[in-house]
Amino acid sequence: MGKKLESITPDLKKFIEKQKIFFVGTAAAEGNVNVSPKGTDSFRVIDKNKIVWLNLTGSGNETAAHLIKNNRMTVMFCAFEGKPIILRLYGTAGIYHKRDQEFAKYIDLFPANTGARQIIEMHVDLVQTSCGFAVPFMDFKEERTTLNDWSSKQGEDKIKEYWKNKNTKSVDGFETNILG
Repeated sequence: MGKKLESITPDLKKFIEKQKIFFVGTAAAEGNVNVSPKGTDSFRVIDKNKIVWLNLTGSGNETAAHLIKNNRMTVMFCAFEGKPIILRLYGTAGIYHKRDQEFAKYIDLFPANTGARQIIEMHVDLVQTSCGFAVPFMDFKEERTTLNDWSSKQGEDKIKEYWKNKNTKSVDGFETNILG
């Protein structure tokens, strides 16, 4: 059944690399807890205790606001095909924007994307697996291109305007520091 590990094993890294979706959970000390589904080719295992993911422009910016207040984060993967498993990565995370050196360090790990908003780096303290016996089988059909198509159509200037209007505060009114 479930196991607790200190790091991401080679087999778990292979599992992660096959996944089409992951979920990110964050929370400040007060306000709402946020769980965000993430897709596209946006997740990388750097080493057995470090991951990064590319946070794309969206209607909210909860993860960034929460990490400023409280840097704890959980990432979860579920096997929707093959052997059942739920994988959770627990740790602390930092946010990097285009203005940060770390953003430049990691951005080439991902396909080019006009909507690239932040890169989140997480130091993994605990890896937990559980059975996943109740997770349904689901067939992957294809990636949605809607967000990437929209971002490309907007261009960088309109994306920054969108950030100003929609991404500077969380639903709880917390700052996201997206514009510096």
